[in-house]
Order: sequence, then structure tokens, then C-alpha cells
Amino acid sequence: MATVNPYLMFDGNCKEAFDFYKNAFGKEFADINFFGDMPPQEGTPALSDDQKSMVMHVRLEISAETILFGSDIFPGTPGFKTGDNYAVSLNADSREEATHLFNNLSEGGIVTMPLADTFWGAYFGMWKDKFGIEWMVNYDDPSKVEQH
Repeated sequence: MATVNPYLMFDGNCKEAFDFYKNAFGKEFADINFFGDMPPQEGTPALSDDQKSMVMHVRLEISAETILFGSDIFPGTPGFKTGDNYAVSLNADSREEATHLFNNLSEGGIVTMPLADTFWGAYFGMWKDKFGIEWMVNYDDPSKVEQH
């Protein structure tokens, strides 16, 4: 079965964002590559030192089933705007894990729905992190979900 793995795009601060996510999840990068690692491309202007230090691709394995990917946009790409049209949805294995993830990932961001018990039997919350990425966390309490 196919899995969904979010790929987040940034405008120059991917490394900072993924360092934050790495610490929040307590994981290490499976791999990280920078635009400076790329061989020169024919017909493409040389990259500045700042552009060379931008992330070309990063892989953060959250669990065996979930991988968070990221990249800075290629220098000079027009029309990019962070945070539009998606959210990263996390399904926690416990109420404690949901609270931990919510607290860590919402640090410095804007909580749009506080973590709370819901009418559908879940413990749920939403926020936009300090990098403009929309997140939600959900814990389906088996004792409450079965009642609905």
C-alpha cells in the first residue's frame, strides 16, 4: 500500500526548520544534501556561497511508515509562498504523545485550535509553526471512539 510522505518547501530556511523538527521528534536526518553538493549544471549560473548552503533535499524518518521530506526552493524560482494549501497530519499513539508533539512543534508558532477532546472522540489540535507550516495532531482514544 502506498504511504503519504509530506514534502515541505522553504525559501532559504529549510535547514533551520528541519533542525527544529529533528529536535521536536527526537530523530536524526536519514540524509541531507545541499545545492552546493550538486555538480555544475550547463547553462545555469554559478551559485553563490549562500545558495550553495541551501538544502536541496532532506529526509527525516519519523517512524517506519512516515518520512518528512524538505527542500529549499531552487534559487530564483518565482511565485513561491510558504504554508499554502496543506497541513501535516500526525496520528499519535497516545494522549501523552499527542501532547508532546503539540507542545514541541507549536513552540513559537500560532495555535489555531488548542489541543482538546473533540466531539468525534479524538484528542485533537491545530497550529501554524514558526516557519508558516500548518500542522494538526490527532489521538483516537479507543474508549471514546467506540462510543460514536
